[in-house]
Amino acid sequence: MNSLFDTQANEEIINRINLLTVNSKNLWGKMNVAQMLKHSQQPLLVALGDKKLKRGLIGILFGTMAKKSFLKLEQFKKNLPTDPSFIVKDQKEFEEEKQKLTELVKRFSTLGPAGISKDPHPFFGRLTIEEWDTLQIKHLDHHLRQFGV
Repeated sequence: MNSLFDTQANEEIINRINLLTVNSKNLWGKMNVAQMLKHSQQPLLVALGDKKLKRGLIGILFGTMAKKSFLKLEQFKKNLPTDPSFIVKDQKEFEEEKQKLTELVKRFSTLGPAGISKDPHPFFGRLTIEEWDTLQIKHLDHHLRQFGV
């Protein structure tokens, strides 16, 4: 998998985001496209240190073991569990959420490794810069595939 820090890979993700429309349908899961755009912002906010989450007991007990398997996956599996604070149930405005996600993806690349949080991941614990990057691009790819782009 490419790096979100790489300009070309970053542009590819943004191009895929731009292929989404307000009428894009999910191929699995419960979120509509605007909710997915909002949801996809959350891990980027954590990676950039803008959203602070405490580690829960499950993460402390199992996060380090789970990290290895998540990082090895070529693609995330469908319908994986997510942090409750990342779940979006209310309706969102498509264009606004699309713009916010695009700006976060660009910001991740522009800030580069220096912009990554020094805090532990709320589930996986301490991550290297490369691990933060890998999780971000895999998460974005997962949800863009969920909507067929």
